[in-house]
Amino acid sequence: MTIFPRQFLQLSSLVLMLGLSLANPLARAAEPMPLFDAHMHYNWEPKPHFPLEKVLQLFRENRVTGILATSRPNDGTRALYEAGKTVAKDIWVVPFIRPYRVRPDIQTWMNDATIQELIETEYKRGYYQGIGEFHLAGKAADTPLVKRTVDFAVERNLYLHAHADDEALEILYRHNPKARIVWAHTGFSTSPEKVEAYLKRYPALWCELSYRYGITEGGKLSAEWRRLFEKYPERFLLGSDTWVNERWDSYGSIMGGYREWLAQLPKDAAEQIAFRNAERLFRR
Repeated sequence: MTIFPRQFLQLSSLVLMLGLSLANPLARAAEPMPLFDAHMHYNWEPKPHFPLEKVLQLFRENRVTGILATSRPNDGTRALYEAGKTVAKDIWVVPFIRPYRVRPDIQTWMNDATIQELIETEYKRGYYQGIGEFHLAGKAADTPLVKRTVDFAVERNLYLHAHADDEALEILYRHNPKARIVWAHTGFSTSPEKVEAYLKRYPALWCELSYRYGITEGGKLSAEWRRLFEKYPERFLLGSDTWVNERWDSYGSIMGGYREWLAQLPKDAAEQIAFRNAERLFRR
């Protein structure tokens, strides 16, 4: 068979492209879906488990392209936010004010006027988009200072990141029905039926899924949660909850676990939960 010059050039180009493809694994495999981590803590009490450079590396290794950043105290959040504006522009940082200085504040913040001063002082920095994560159980949410925090958030168009049981969640909305709440852990063990009832009742409620019990059974999405994710894909967010050092050490497996069950959903629903909901809620 005679090969003419034009055919030779085309054949050579094809061989070259095939060789480059075989030599580059990234050309053969689709890039993994980006994830937004809507529950992470970079605590500085007394110092972070990992240096900032290592944390940013973990995000990149796991294709976490955005984070809802909180810390105790707020030094860690500020460090992440500044990094996102300078040395890590590929990581989108959404900073929330955490109403804790030290761990014991978890138990007392709801009755401590100095915490409200902390919130108002941090807010003056001009870049925070929410308050939390904060912890409330039952009637501990029913205090004047908690109501003041909720009203402060509503007046300034801030989100609340609430680690709350069912009763506390309902009290928060009773304080101010206009509150916009990211519900940490989606109640841990609140039944899917009750979660759905809350989604119907509170249109400004989004459910964050770290530590959430019962989503999978033997690696497969449970029927109840699959139905919720497919019916309300715009109402869920993912999170790592790096509240202790062990969570940082297992960061890759945590995010990998999300990818396993996201792959079992329709692409549109998976993308909404993985990152698009965060884009819609927090992107300014």
